[in-house]
Amino acid sequence: MTREPADSPYHRLLPVGQVVDARPLVDDPMSSFEAVTLRELAPMLVPEEPRAGEEDRAACGHCRPSDHTIWQDDDWQVRAGFTRMGIPYVGGIAPREHVRLEDAPVELLAGLGPLMQRVSAAVKSIPGVARCHFARWGDGSEHFHLWALARPAGMMQGRGAMLAFWDDVLPPLPDDLQAEHLRIVAESLASRGGTAFPPL
Repeated sequence: MTREPADSPYHRLLPVGQVVDARPLVDDPMSSFEAVTLRELAPMLVPEEPRAGEEDRAACGHCRPSDHTIWQDDDWQVRAGFTRMGIPYVGGIAPREHVRLEDAPVELLAGLGPLMQRVSAAVKSIPGVARCHFARWGDGSEHFHLWALARPAGMMQGRGAMLAFWDDVLPPLPDDLQAEHLRIVAESLASRGGTAFPPL
C-alpha cells in the first residue's frame, strides 16, 4: 500500500519533523508531569493502516469469546483483567455485535447510557475508589468500545486524562486484589441483570 502525506489546511500548519514545545503539558494545573520530552512530530501518512477487525472481522478480539469477560447481557459485554492494573480497575465495554460507533443501531446505543451508569456505580463500589472515568480512543479496533478507569480516592494527580498515564507507571495490583476488584464489578453489574463470569 502506497501512503502519502496527509494534506488539508490543518496538516499544512503542522511543524512535521520538528520537536514542539512541551511546556503546556507541564504547566496545565491538572498535569502530573514535572518535565516532558516529546519526540519530533512524525509525518502523517494516509491511507492509515487498518484497525483490527476492519479487513477481517474474524481477527476482531471483541467478537471472539474471552476468558476476560467479567459480565455480559444480550447486547453488551464488559472485559477486564487482560492487562496489568496500576489503578484499582481498568476494563473495556463493547457491544457483543461488531459495530462501529458511526453506524451502530440507535436501539443498541440507547442502552449505553444506562450501562455506563451501572459500570460507574460498580467501579465506585471497589474500596478506595472515588471516580470512574470513561474514555474512547478507537484507534486499535474498529469494533466500538469504551474504557472504564477507576480513580483512587484522594488522587488529585489522577484527574482527567492523567489517570491513564498513572495506570501505566504505578505498581501493578497483586493478582488476588485484582481478582477481588473484578469480582466486585461483575457482581454489581449482575445484580441488575446480565451474567457475571464465572457465573455466580
